[in-house]
Amino acid sequence: MTRLILLAALIAVLGLSLAGSVGLAGGKPYAPVIDPANFVRGVDNPYFPLTPGTTHIYEGQTADGFERVEDFVTHRTKRILGIRCTEVRNRAWLDGELIEETFDWYAQDVYGNVWYFGEFSTEFEGGIPISNEGSWEAGVDGAQPGIIMLANPQVGDTYRQEFYEGVAEDMARVHSLGESVCVAYGCFDDVLVTKEWTPLEPGHIEYKYYAPGVGLILEVGRHGGQDSIGLVDIVPD
Repeated sequence: MTRLILLAALIAVLGLSLAGSVGLAGGKPYAPVIDPANFVRGVDNPYFPLTPGTTHIYEGQTADGFERVEDFVTHRTKRILGIRCTEVRNRAWLDGELIEETFDWYAQDVYGNVWYFGEFSTEFEGGIPISNEGSWEAGVDGAQPGIIMLANPQVGDTYRQEFYEGVAEDMARVHSLGESVCVAYGCFDDVLVTKEWTPLEPGHIEYKYYAPGVGLILEVGRHGGQDSIGLVDIVPD
């Protein structure tokens, strides 16, 4: 029996549902069980810590140009499916021009898994908002939350990060553990690497690198090629 199926059975007993375990292992429609009593306030998973007031800044050269991304953990929360979710504002610039602003919502369960409950995304062109494509919220129009970071990731674990049919269907697999990686901000050990993809964009694959106590430090292959963007600074509140 695979680890994925074993986890699915265990979590079903505990009253939770591992994102992707039902849809991947059991052949049934994806329908995670969400109970607000099984969630805590705040997010402190070592691979995905969200400290309000903190900004992570990433930069890198891509096929489209020089990209800069700022992830700011706001002091705001949003209640979704009865759960108080931490809000993160993500802003991206290409060659100095704002191209996207997204508000993401996360919550951590009592076992340490970090769930992704939705996003509101705005695309810009020439400084003008042009689209909210890709936006979704768990519980609205059939959208379901997924797991963005496991409590105890092991190589081969596969899970859904989000599910809104035809709009947001990101998947992830734990690719490796214990890596040593250097980026502009510094060098890190015990790095977790995930492989991420979506059936909505065949051939589009990303590898993301997470350092304990820091979170995301590097993304590679963000546009279907070898583009990369890495952590350059962390600005506290």
